Order: sequence, then structure tokens, then C-alpha cells
Amino acid sequence: MEWFGAADYTLAREVLQRGTAAIFLVAFVSTGLQFPALLGERGLLPATELLSHPAARRLPTVFRWRYSDRMLRSACIAGSAAAASVILGLPQLASSWVPALVFLGMWVLYLSVVEIGQTFYSFGWESLLLEAGFTVAFLGSSDVAPPLTVILLLRWLVFRLEFGAGMIKMRGDRSWRDLTALYYHHETQPMPNPLSRFAHLMPKWFHRVEVLGNHFAQLVVPFFLFAPQPFATVAAAIIILTQAWLVMTGNFAWLNVITIVLAFSAVSSPTVDYSPAPLWWVVPVLAVSAMLVVLSWWPLRNLFSRHQLMNASFNRWHLVNAYGAFGSVTQQRFEIVIEATMEADPAEGDWRPYEFKGKPGDPGRMPRQFAPYHLRLDWLMWFLALGARDERWFIGLLFALLRADAATLRLLRSAPFGATPPLAIRARRYLYRFATRAERRETGLYWMRTEAGMIVRPIMLRVSDRP
Repeated sequence: MEWFGAADYTLAREVLQRGTAAIFLVAFVSTGLQFPALLGERGLLPATELLSHPAARRLPTVFRWRYSDRMLRSACIAGSAAAASVILGLPQLASSWVPALVFLGMWVLYLSVVEIGQTFYSFGWESLLLEAGFTVAFLGSSDVAPPLTVILLLRWLVFRLEFGAGMIKMRGDRSWRDLTALYYHHETQPMPNPLSRFAHLMPKWFHRVEVLGNHFAQLVVPFFLFAPQPFATVAAAIIILTQAWLVMTGNFAWLNVITIVLAFSAVSSPTVDYSPAPLWWVVPVLAVSAMLVVLSWWPLRNLFSRHQLMNASFNRWHLVNAYGAFGSVTQQRFEIVIEATMEADPAEGDWRPYEFKGKPGDPGRMPRQFAPYHLRLDWLMWFLALGARDERWFIGLLFALLRADAATLRLLRSAPFGATPPLAIRARRYLYRFATRAERRETGLYWMRTEAGMIVRPIMLRVSDRP
């Protein structure tokens, strides 16, 4: 079965396995640090409430029968250990079924988290990591050549990811079609990074070239992933370079990093000699490949639908999904600033803000780099400022801050009164924009902001509810 192996993709396999495992490690670590406060037993949206509903019995999660924060942390430790072993290359030294089982174990554990993660785990890159982890599981180890069918399926994943994003942009927002989208996007993206302001202040002709480059990379280049070499490698290089620019200018969790990793499925390297793959390995790989091909019908149809879905899963296992990002671009940036006071009859100057780790707050603070780490609360605060309708978690956040809940405060950069519960809390909405070069020189600020209204008037805990 010489056709089964792709001996010139040995380097690609190394990058795919270790890179995907590294993203799993980030995902498990961030889950262990954030999930209990967001979704734990005393979280903002307790997973126990979700699991108490009869419909939850159908969820593919190991927490279906019982959830506890201790179990969640144990799952994250196990997933992190498995990911670290792959990064070190240990399972790959054994027979091919060993790395397969390790990756499938990570896939099951992270799927279990995503299925109970509700709005905090509703991002497209959750499904992307799950699909990548499941597919990469069948790349084998150093005793066999990388299976050609799996290499092609990973290219198909990159194609859906890139072409789907390109199509959703063309269908979703006129600014992508008239090449003006990046007049705004660097400034209004969910979480700017240290270079976002630099990118935003580039001349408009540069932004139009950026959009043209994006369209070329997402609507033309993906087709060449299936071309003969060296065209496939060139296509992968273009995708990697465009994704690297996004890494440099934004904080999109692990979306761009995992795209770079997956693009290596089209990068060839010198051929390595392998023994023929054993039948016990060929049969399951071909069976899984056939299953993924069958599941591809729904996302393929979606790509060419007039009502294209963005970041949609067509099965409970998050396999062979539809992807896309920023089908529309907001032209103004709004932020919600939460403030607290210790005064019973506060003056305006008595209100002091909470600072988040990633999202803009203090106008004088330069945006930080956090990706590929995912600050889930900060991202939802961006959606909330845009008018997201599900505010249950936000109400929970306000009351957690009124209690000075220690787990919640650890999600923030700073609290105005530390671990001391405030007397009252409120939330105001501001319009933010990057300071121009002249404004930056004059004021020292990175952001200029103007108040856009009160969204939550001062609230207090009842005396009986105070800590």
C-alpha cells in the first residue's frame, strides 16, 4: 500500500502533532484557571444548572452524570499532561496507536468542557481545536509514514477555515467589498494588542492593500493547497504569512496560531524511508477518513449557500465544522467600564474602576499581548458593549464583584478596593478610539474616550447578603 503513506510530509507531521498539542495545553491551562470562576459550582453561569436539565443527558461530556470543580481541574491536569507528552515527542516514539489514543483522550476531555461551557465556550476556535485534535490523532508515529488521506483531510480543514472566512466577509459586509474594512478593524477588534494602534494609524492605501491581500489569501490561495508541489507549499507559506500578520496585530486567542500549524499539512520535506504500514493501522485510518469525508457534505454545502453559517457544527462531536470570522466589521468601539465606591452618598470622584487584563479600560494603558491564551471574560465584555442580549453572566459578575468574590477578582487585572467588598457598583458605556500621533505626544494616552451613557445604575447588596 505505497499510496497510503506520504513520506515527504514527515516534517509536517511533527509540526501538526506538536503544534496542536501545544494549543491543547494552552486550552487546558486556561480552562483550569478560568472555568471555576466563570462556570463552576459558584460561577457566573454554573454548569451544574445546565446539567440539571433533562436535555443535558444527551450532551457528549464526561460531566454528564456529575460535575464538580475538583473534577474539572483534574480533567485539565490530565489534558495538560497528555499535551505536554506530545510536545516532548514521547507518544510518537511508540506504536501509532499510542499518539492516537493520547490525542483522542485530549479530544474527549476538551469536548466535555466545551459542551458545558455555554456562552464562554461559544467561539469558533473551540470547534477548530476539537476537529484538528481528532484528525491529527491519526497521523501515526515515527514507525509509519504519515497517512496521505489524513494529510489531505487537514488541508481540507484549512480550506474550509480560510475560504469560509473569505466568503462570509464577501457576503456579510460591504466594507470588505469596497476595501474599507481595515480602516476600522484594527481599532474595533475584540482585544487589540501592542501593535494594533500602529497598524490602525497606517495610511488608508495600506489598509486597502491589506484587504486585497486578505481576499487573495482566503478566496484564491486555498485552492492551491491541493495543487502539486511546490505550489501547495507556496500556498501554505502565503497563509502562514498572512496569519502571522494577524498574530502581530491582534489577540485572537489561538485562532491564528492553530491556522499556521494546520497550514503545514501542505508543506513537503525530503522523503524519509518507512516500512509499509501494518493492516491494523491502515484499516482504522481509512475508516475514519471515510467518515470525515461523509461528514464533509454539510460544511461543503454551507460554503456555497446564500445563507452561509459562520462557526457552525453539524454534529455533537464538533467534527468537520463550518468556520468564518468577522463577516461584519464594527466601525466604532464601545467599552463597558465597571466602577465601585465605598461611599453611601458618593460624589462623581468617589467612583473607581475595575481594570480587566486584556480589554481596554485605562486610556493611558498600552494594550497587552495575551494570545494564544484566551481571556474569556474580556471577550464577552466586548460582545456585551456591542449589545449582546444574554446578560445573565454580566449580572452574576456585578454581584460577584459586590461580594469581592476571590475567584472572580483573579480574572481581573485590578479591583479598586482589593479584597474589600465595595458598597455599591455601577457600569458606564464609553466610546473609545485610538489616540492620533499628535494626541499621544500631547497627552501620553493610547486611547481617547467619551462617555456614551449609564448601562447599570448604582446597585448594592442587601445588608443580609453582604459578606
